[in-house]
Amino acid sequence: MTFKSVLFAGTAAIFVGQAAQAQQTEISFINCGANDGVVPEMQNSDIAEWEAQNPDYKVVQEYVPWGQCQEKAITLASAGDPVGLAYLGSRTLPQLSDADLILPIDMSQEEQDSYEPSVLATVQFNGGIWGLPRAFSTKGIFYNKALFEEAGLDMPNGPQTWDEMLEAGKAITENTDAAAFGMPAASFDNTMHAFLNFIYSNGGEVVNSDGEVVFNSPEVVETFQFYKDLAAYSQEGPVAYDRGKLEPLFSEGQIAMIVQSFGYRSRTGDVDYGITWIPKGPSGDHATLLITDSLAVFKGSGVEEAAMSLAKFLTETDRQARFDDIAGWTPIRETDISRALVDKDANWKYYLDSIKAGGPEPQVIDYNALQDVMNEAIQGVILGEVSPEDAAADVADELADLME
Repeated sequence: MTFKSVLFAGTAAIFVGQAAQAQQTEISFINCGANDGVVPEMQNSDIAEWEAQNPDYKVVQEYVPWGQCQEKAITLASAGDPVGLAYLGSRTLPQLSDADLILPIDMSQEEQDSYEPSVLATVQFNGGIWGLPRAFSTKGIFYNKALFEEAGLDMPNGPQTWDEMLEAGKAITENTDAAAFGMPAASFDNTMHAFLNFIYSNGGEVVNSDGEVVFNSPEVVETFQFYKDLAAYSQEGPVAYDRGKLEPLFSEGQIAMIVQSFGYRSRTGDVDYGITWIPKGPSGDHATLLITDSLAVFKGSGVEEAAMSLAKFLTETDRQARFDDIAGWTPIRETDISRALVDKDANWKYYLDSIKAGGPEPQVIDYNALQDVMNEAIQGVILGEVSPEDAAADVADELADLME
């Protein structure tokens, strides 16, 4: 073969390769968060595996900061230019579903049974399933062992009940220079989130399984009263703090207790800490707020079927379990990997055993309005501007209007 024929053959191969690439259909995939660390690396690997099985498609990922990501996905879809797939907070699913911007997820009974019902509830709305859980968070209490000892407290496993939490609050406030509890009460989502942990740990609910608002209950009134009592032992000016601003206070020994996910361990500084579950109230048991982020498949992209295939591929049981483990998240399903976690670190017990009694973020279309209503009530109670009874009644009334 002459040099010219070799050159021609090589050039032809290049053109064939380019033509094959040109024939690939793109699936746009927006991810809320940062494109760094082991989590994106593993997702890239999994996507490459799916692409190898589906050579007609090319997945084009874009990472957008949380502050702008969900709004961008919604704006694109509302303008008729939707992405194929998006990773976003499950709290947005009711809004997207109500606006007819996303597809329901067709799950077999076997697929549904692979999830704890309380976890699946985070993506359910109006009888449908609207997202595939991708990241899962439960909460517990981190406590400073040295401050508990300095306060003279005999609680080797941390506070287990609301009464013990208030007892610890009083002792730490009186016998140390620290505040007892880091209370987030700014006009931010984690103010409502922190409060919901205690509602669920007192047997309360926001919306029941029939979709009825049940916020104005004795259990919720008790929770507001507990929060009011706990505020006396919290950092000064709690309405100025969201959870992010509380983290340095814990690592510097200025607060003795903070509500956090399991992944907070890497950000505690030099504190000798213990971990326990959310203390149980007089009417409940140890529980937690269940928060998921999900994969949502958008309508009108022209690649709906392929995007759904990709979403199910990424969240397949064993693949998702490896993803959870690498990311350090609470496992979405029970698997061999999740069952081994407590052997690796006994503190996982507090984040896993409270799932069954936990509850989801309330599923409402206007999530921001819900958050504002709830936060105003929390702030009003801890500032002494409204009674626990009136706060529960006011939120229930406004929530009922939002549900309508």
